[in-house]
Amino acid sequence: MNTKKLEKLIADCLDDFYERRLNIINTLNLKKYLKRKNPYLYKAIGTEKASDIVEEILRAYLISSDETIFGDAFFEPIAKMASGGVVSPAEGVDIGIETRKKYLAVSVKSGPNWGNSSQKRKQEDDFRALRKRLYKIHKEYDPMIGHCYGKKSSETSRTKISRDRSGQIFWEEITGDSDFYLKLIRLMKDKPQKHRIKYKKAWNSAVNLFTKEFIDEFCKKNGSINWEKLVRFNSGKD
Repeated sequence: MNTKKLEKLIADCLDDFYERRLNIINTLNLKKYLKRKNPYLYKAIGTEKASDIVEEILRAYLISSDETIFGDAFFEPIAKMASGGVVSPAEGVDIGIETRKKYLAVSVKSGPNWGNSSQKRKQEDDFRALRKRLYKIHKEYDPMIGHCYGKKSSETSRTKISRDRSGQIFWEEITGDSDFYLKLIRLMKDKPQKHRIKYKKAWNSAVNLFTKEFIDEFCKKNGSINWEKLVRFNSGKD
């Protein structure tokens, strides 16, 4: 992939990433996530400002969702385009790269610390299911879990039919370019800073909106947090 085409693809993927982030901010339900937080901890660490609780909830939720969003909006489409592969015909496998002798089946993950044990078992089942579908092609079947950053590397085993490749090694294998992993960061240029202006405005508006909602629902007339009301909302049986 030439540099101009890759730079355009990176810019488009960043546009998609920020659009999804903004959508999450605009659709967040404060009370829904308050029920998942620990009000006792907030009290124990001396939290007294409604805005501190609101910002912590927003920050924690967005951090947890960013990794997934970034993988879907940025890493996965770039891996598909840059590898020259096709969309895999099986669930759980993102890219199929076929050569004269081999069929490389790739499941793209953001980083090496993905999934719990059941999700990893499901991934292996998906690879096995694709192998059954491809038995007629008479080529080497090579299932790989590709991590877009990190340094993990593993081979197949008695219980695991896939191998792992991460970071530079992963990108080089699917693109043939040992410098590709650096181009991804280099060609972002100042695009994130331009997006951040709009994103910061949406963040500030959300903090103001949710802080008002929190004060209306869980603060006393003097502005202090009504901890008992908050705990009843979070943990009461009614």
